[in-house]
Amino acid sequence: MKCLSLVLVLPLLAGAVTAADREVPAKLHPDTTGWEPLFAPDLSNAAAPQGVWTVSDGELTASEDKAIWTTRDYDNFILDLEFKTAPGSNSGVFVYCSNMKNWIPTSVEIQIADDYAEKWAKAPKSWHCGAIFGHLAPSKSVVKKPGRWNRFTITCMDKTINVVLNGVRVTSMDMNKWTSNKTNPDGSKIPPWLSKPLAELPTRGKIGLQGKHAGAPIWFRNIKIKELK
Repeated sequence: MKCLSLVLVLPLLAGAVTAADREVPAKLHPDTTGWEPLFAPDLSNAAAPQGVWTVSDGELTASEDKAIWTTRDYDNFILDLEFKTAPGSNSGVFVYCSNMKNWIPTSVEIQIADDYAEKWAKAPKSWHCGAIFGHLAPSKSVVKKPGRWNRFTITCMDKTINVVLNGVRVTSMDMNKWTSNKTNPDGSKIPPWLSKPLAELPTRGKIGLQGKHAGAPIWFRNIKIKELK
């Protein structure tokens, strides 16, 4: 119970947002001054396929559907970043990845999607932006239309994951409740490629970002992390 309380209050206590975030409500987003960048500007501390991921004017993007990963493992942390979709974008942030060679069932994905695109709007709600992909739908869709920057604050504390999108807490998960690889606690079906129950996944691993998936690009910037004790 103490861990859950800490996760819920940390973003509230962290302070106001910077000028770069003035379009995003300050509530629930931290002041990231002094936080560590997740990736170096030259991507020297990243594990990524050669020539796919590039940085220009502080914006990170990929030319192919290949992920970029941290080279070190993280367990308890707050990850804060901005992302921008294009029409039809479908991407994600991966946490707790324990096997980069078989990362789909061995990580937890916080979904990024253009919820305004018909194909994603009609998809299961656990595929909408801010979801724990395939497992837990967001409380509401608050992603902005393509071409505008959005802000994620993702707090991971042991088996608890909280997601704030554009000033709204959209997802809160206790992984311990996901004991099946077939159905979610609410009875909805889990995609078959997510073959490991979340309750069994380690809570320490690599952090990754998905590239140009579903034929549409995605952009990231201001990707910062604060480790928690």
